[in-house]
Amino acid sequence: MDRRTAIKQSALLALVAMVNTKVIYAMSETKQEIRGYSRFKLGKLEITLVTDGHIPMTPVQPNFAPGIDAKKVNQALEAHFASKKMVDLGINIMLIKSGNRMIMIDSGCGSSFGANSGWLVPNLEKAGIKASDITDVVISHAHPDHIGGLTNEAGKLVFPNAEIYLSQIEHDFWMADQQDFSKSKIKDEELKRMVVSVAKKNITAAKSRLHLVGDGDELFCCIRVHLAPGHTPGHCILEVYTGGDRLFHLADLVHSAALVIEHPEWGFEGDTDFELAITSRKKVLGQLAAEKSLLFSYHLPWPGLGHLKQKGQAYEWLPQQSALPDLR
Repeated sequence: MDRRTAIKQSALLALVAMVNTKVIYAMSETKQEIRGYSRFKLGKLEITLVTDGHIPMTPVQPNFAPGIDAKKVNQALEAHFASKKMVDLGINIMLIKSGNRMIMIDSGCGSSFGANSGWLVPNLEKAGIKASDITDVVISHAHPDHIGGLTNEAGKLVFPNAEIYLSQIEHDFWMADQQDFSKSKIKDEELKRMVVSVAKKNITAAKSRLHLVGDGDELFCCIRVHLAPGHTPGHCILEVYTGGDRLFHLADLVHSAALVIEHPEWGFEGDTDFELAITSRKKVLGQLAAEKSLLFSYHLPWPGLGHLKQKGQAYEWLPQQSALPDLR
């Protein structure tokens, strides 16, 4: 064998070895992603994202863009190659490891929405996290898909060692004798009763561990609470920070990139105060787009990380690019 042939064969073997290694790595990492969690670092904080499943919302209207010309809505969906029959909401749960604290933002659906959701505890275990490891749960607002996972079907707390944090305004609204839905576009009375029932059940169960917070409050030296009312009266987004690094948990400020981020004025039927939610959405999206902040969305497609870009009078969602899930 001459020297040139030997070099070519060595290079080929090296390439094959490299490709095989990459394939094995990709298969391994993809398997982890299918398991329902991803993990990355934000400064000194360790962030784990876990899926609780999904909520297929059908039909698109009036759940989204109530009162808007259906032709315009379909055109917006077509532009995103999205289904015209439903909007499939992700349920993305964020956990923050800071020192000896394991902080979770929202608790998923529990048993509120059937078999498509309620996957949180099994997926936590796959991520190496037991329910008993959770030290704190911060609830962005008390809708069933955010607070429902605090308790099991028997009404017992799922996270036995966790302290629970909720907006004072949110607490007072749901625990009142009557809830004012007069500024909402929700027509389904049974749905309203279910939403109120789940909120009351879980807030009551958490009473001995419940801490009420307000706009601007700081928790655990790594979370700042920002009131963004409208979706519910005490709906909050959460700023997660460490040193110079930060990201914003959007909670239910947005539910669809095509229909709510690019058309914030179209709105979402589930907003308790429809017009106030539009005002909050426009204000916060404008601020975050200008700051070029890293964002995390509870309901956009997995894993929910991305940025906002100004697009005319509205915005565009730019998902964070990742060839493989980050499980460092």
